[in-house]
Amino acid sequence: MNEFYYTYVLYSQKDEKFYTGYTSNLKRRFEEHNQGRVESTKNRRPLLLIYYEACLNQQDATHREKYLKSFHGKMFIRNRLKSYLTG
Repeated sequence: MNEFYYTYVLYSQKDEKFYTGYTSNLKRRFEEHNQGRVESTKNRRPLLLIYYEACLNQQDATHREKYLKSFHGKMFIRNRLKSYLTG
């Protein structure tokens, strides 16, 4: 079976905003974010992994990442995680 690619959403407990990305190794990438080794999130820690999707190839993951960064994608995430985000 081929390797999966993951599109993921992190939540910054510092600024209460989302960060969306993709990777082929979700555990390693999440550790990099929380250790401050990712420039775009190093000043936004601590971070929580609040959502991810597995894709069969990199192209699908990048398309999904682009969608989740769009207005409609952000609305999708907020609706999907409504009870989590509101407590």
